[in-house]
Order: sequence, then structure tokens, then C-alpha cells
Amino acid sequence: MNYRDEILQAIGAADEALYCLDQARKQLLSARNWGIFDIFGGGMVATFIKRRKMSEAKAYAKDARESLMKLKDELDDIDDVIEFDLDMDDFLSFADYFFDNSFFSDLMVQGRINNARSKILQAIDNVKQIKEELEEEL
Repeated sequence: MNYRDEILQAIGAADEALYCLDQARKQLLSARNWGIFDIFGGGMVATFIKRRKMSEAKAYAKDARESLMKLKDELDDIDDVIEFDLDMDDFLSFADYFFDNSFFSDLMVQGRINNARSKILQAIDNVKQIKEELEEEL
């Protein structure tokens, strides 16, 4: 496979990761909003919707993790030509930390939602930067 094809594959992996990360971000934003409503007496319906949104965010985070690993593999293929700094450690471990199936008070859940959103936004910025660098190489 030639250099250009390797870069195009890496860009495709970056696009896939960005899609999953953005979907997780949207679900966490919705979960946060429902969580705020829940704190102020939203009741069982708000709790149910918040937890469903958190579950959906978890699924997208899992997909994002797989996409980021694929991106890392693609970057390794071209690493001898371009050097990237893809620090995914925080993001790759956040799902285990955030979604541990333990019971937490609504306020603690809100803190975890906000922390997860922050990690996802950081990962989105990192992947966008890498994608821009890849596109410059074409």
C-alpha cells in the first residue's frame, strides 16, 4: 500500500472516531440536562431518560474507543514519516471509570457526566488536530 493510501485510511479512521465521539458527547449533554431536571424533582421519568442517555453514551464511547484504537494502528503504519501525539489514555479509561454500574447520588452522576463530556471534548480536539495534519500531508 502506498503512502497516500495509508494517510487516507488514517483519515477515514479519524472520521469514524470523530463521529462516535460526537454522538457520545451529544448523549452526555442530553443526560446532563435530564440529570439537572432529575435533581430538581424530575421523578422516575427523568431518571429513566437520563440513564438511557448514559447507556447510549456508553455504547458510543465503546465504539469511539475501538475507532481510536484503529486510528492508532493506522498512525503506526505511517509513523516513520509523520510523528503524532495521540494521547488517548485519559479517554480510553474514562468509560471504565464513568460507567461502572455502581449506584451514585444524582449529584455524583452529574459530576461524572461532566467529567466524561470533558474527556470526550478533549479527544475530539486531539483527533481533529491529527486529521488536519494528515490532510496537510496529502
